[in-house]
Amino acid sequence: MKYRPEIDGLRAAAVLPVVFFHAGFSLFGGGFVGVDIFFVISGYLITSIILDELREGRFSFQHFYERRARRILPALTVVVACCIPPAWLWLMPGDMMDFLDSIVAVSLFVSNFFFWQESDYFGGASELEPLLHTWSLAVEEQFYLLFPILLFFLRKGGPKRLASVLVSILCLSLAVAHWGA
Repeated sequence: MKYRPEIDGLRAAAVLPVVFFHAGFSLFGGGFVGVDIFFVISGYLITSIILDELREGRFSFQHFYERRARRILPALTVVVACCIPPAWLWLMPGDMMDFLDSIVAVSLFVSNFFFWQESDYFGGASELEPLLHTWSLAVEEQFYLLFPILLFFLRKGGPKRLASVLVSILCLSLAVAHWGA
């Protein structure tokens, strides 16, 4: 896939509401919408790449997951490593144990479930969770773990079957979200 500068512009536009929300600007109280937009952009790009590779017969799970690891793991490692010294210095023993649990959850890309069980994202206590922001990375990586497998198994059914399955998943997801809300 060739470089698409407009996609980078959309990514920047999606990140700004998140940054403004965390900076405390009341106008951007729904900063999480930026995360949703970022997910859509990322999903579009990855889906396009996977479908192109499947169509050309050159898709490889190993290569796909290796690219994801090379893209995500170095930055994630730096973030976690930078959080450890301040946590060691300033957290009380019980909070330090929670922090270490969060590192395990981040490392396994399940921090969305971990923090969902541990705290309210918008609550005051969440300010004491240095790795809370990794919930969105966990959601993204869970998607990338499952979605290529789905596309791989649906590839032979043709575009109509793929579209009908994806629309069915979309409808089910919206119904579950509505029920949950």
